[in-house]
Amino acid sequence: MTPFSENLRGAGLMMGGMCAYTLNDAFMKSLADEVPLFEAVLIRGIGAIICLAIMCKLLGQLRFNLPRRDWGLIIVRTLGEVGGTYFFLTALFNMPIANVSAILQSLPLAVSLSAMVFLHEPLGWRRMAAISVGFAGVLLIIQPGGADFNHYSLYALCAVACVTLRDIVVRRMSRDVPSVFVALIAAVGVTMLGAVGTLFIEPVALSPKASLQLFGATGFLICGYIFSVTAMRWGEISFVAPFRYTSLVVALILGVVVFGEWPNMLTLIGAAVVVATGLFTLYRESRLHVPRNPVVSPR
Repeated sequence: MTPFSENLRGAGLMMGGMCAYTLNDAFMKSLADEVPLFEAVLIRGIGAIICLAIMCKLLGQLRFNLPRRDWGLIIVRTLGEVGGTYFFLTALFNMPIANVSAILQSLPLAVSLSAMVFLHEPLGWRRMAAISVGFAGVLLIIQPGGADFNHYSLYALCAVACVTLRDIVVRRMSRDVPSVFVALIAAVGVTMLGAVGTLFIEPVALSPKASLQLFGATGFLICGYIFSVTAMRWGEISFVAPFRYTSLVVALILGVVVFGEWPNMLTLIGAAVVVATGLFTLYRESRLHVPRNPVVSPR
């Protein structure tokens, strides 16, 4: 297979993964009025754990004899995953899906800036300028003080911070740490969040509709994980990674068609700014051959 064909396959898998993740988000959001957040996280997490455990077994990645340093990083990364899941889903349950997705698109910018601060990775003035413009785009999406301001936007920003921590920690892990095993541990952590949270709420009996929605969320979450991990094994990362922004397009469509939510013009402009600066950042990193060690996890 030619490199061009590998790139196309990787891009297709990444687009499929982002579509699946966003459909998972839509199913979870549709549960907001019927199923408590922690109960939904618990049930969905059990399905994810079962699937990831089977994948680990089939791939020979069930490895518990990792160095203490890597275990420490896995635990910190899992805490970032748990925090990111809580803040993201809380925002998703309480604001338009397209707005939450647009804010999450600032993640490549946040990771690049954090890598400079904490990992001392080089960051030239061009990428620094792009990051500044990108965060200005985030402000256009959030619109603090505006009539459409939703304080749950701050939860989405906290989700970005937690996921940034998660991705920065990944860069410090040994390259022989199995990615699916790391995701399994993260899924266990997120499911424990749901289990602890259900102790303080009144669980509800799932209706047939809610059961199907949770089944759909779990199925699309698993598909998103498999597609995303497989995508990183095909083609060049600099070619494949920008197709992550497919999730924003899908979120905009689902917001209008399913939830009747149409972002205002400032939100759309801000989303376009964030995506453009994120693409530029990815382009500059590919030109500078910045090393990556991606581990995609369930959201």
